[in-house]
Amino acid sequence: HLTRLFNLDIDGWWMDSTEPDHMDFKEEDLDLPTAMGPWRRVRNAFPLMAVGGVYENQRSMANGNDKRVLILTRSVFAGQQRYGSNTWSGDVQSNWNSLRAQVPAGLNFALTGNPNFNSDLGGFFANSYNERSQDGSATQNPLYQELYVRWMQYGVFCPMMRSHGTEVPRELYYYGSAGEPVYDALLGAVKLRYTLLPYIYSLAHDVSANNGTYQRALMMDFRDDRNVWNIGNEFMFGRSLLVAPVLEAKYTPERAMSKSRSGIGNVDFIEPKTTKLYLPAGTGWYDYETLQMHEGGQEIERSVNIKSIPLYVKAGTILPIGPDVQYSTEKPWDDLEIRVFSGANGEFCLYEDEFDNYNYENGAFSTIDFKYDNKARQLTIGARNSSYEGMIQERTFRITVVTDGHKREVKTVTYTGKKIKVSL
Repeated sequence: HLTRLFNLDIDGWWMDSTEPDHMDFKEEDLDLPTAMGPWRRVRNAFPLMAVGGVYENQRSMANGNDKRVLILTRSVFAGQQRYGSNTWSGDVQSNWNSLRAQVPAGLNFALTGNPNFNSDLGGFFANSYNERSQDGSATQNPLYQELYVRWMQYGVFCPMMRSHGTEVPRELYYYGSAGEPVYDALLGAVKLRYTLLPYIYSLAHDVSANNGTYQRALMMDFRDDRNVWNIGNEFMFGRSLLVAPVLEAKYTPERAMSKSRSGIGNVDFIEPKTTKLYLPAGTGWYDYETLQMHEGGQEIERSVNIKSIPLYVKAGTILPIGPDVQYSTEKPWDDLEIRVFSGANGEFCLYEDEFDNYNYENGAFSTIDFKYDNKARQLTIGARNSSYEGMIQERTFRITVVTDGHKREVKTVTYTGKKIKVSL
């Protein structure tokens, strides 16, 4: 069956429950005999074998290397990351406690050596926000609207950004139209994800080649700052971006299982609210939205509304900004903005390949190393390493520099693969 679907150009597999699902579980089930002993001994390894079987057999086909294996699965065991699998947190309830639980769950998951974690954005079971009326859909319920927006904003910084669930539609157009705050907030999150794709794709290379991870507990990068050791509501996305998602309701009651929106009245999602977050010590941090610079080692209070995503960029970061697109390969990366956040030395490796297939395993990819010397105010764009079919031979880099509260375009350079030094 999978071979037939693969030959129909299917891109990936949602294998869902990759372990036997004992709906009427009995203790004696654990004693069922298998070839390797009782079931209790082997059950955790079952998803590893199931997912691994699909991966290995797809790659063994004559055309099996034309598409990278992509598997979405609910179950995981140590080592499963090597099989192109992305595990989600299951059919969680749509409520604020569930949203808050996703952050430490994803970080703990990454710390086991499995970098690929995601969740059902908006939660899976959302019927508690529907009402029995003509206009009773949760899509029009401010209680669910606020939860969905914040979950979507968190999803920007997951390895897979995937909105899914039952009982409530998830398409953005059900939540308003352009100019309305909820719709604009959802759309803004999706657009941010797309503009970060050059950074995310390069991060994916680091995950594959250097045993990196996408989401990073703060203590991984700031272990000398004792204040971050037990922080479970913020994380690094790669080594440059600090994410402090809004995980509490600011405009509506946190009534997780309430169908009623009575008594809420009109909700002004643009009204300024505040949220607190901690910035790790040892570096400066730029607010991605306002560009304001903050010193690390302190808790700050930030003004937010429904559109706000508290996102901070580490000083010294070199961040490639991609084009505004509707899907990932709509436009080539031939005119990237390279945004340099001053205040410290920094480096970044821009990775590119054919975006599908496994030719990169045989050297069909390219890397371009960027290095920023803060004292000399100089950006060095290194010579391109390696190549692949269809590679952009000549491209434009628009260099911008961020200082406290300001961004200025320094110059536009034409890059042909040779080393360039740019004075900033």
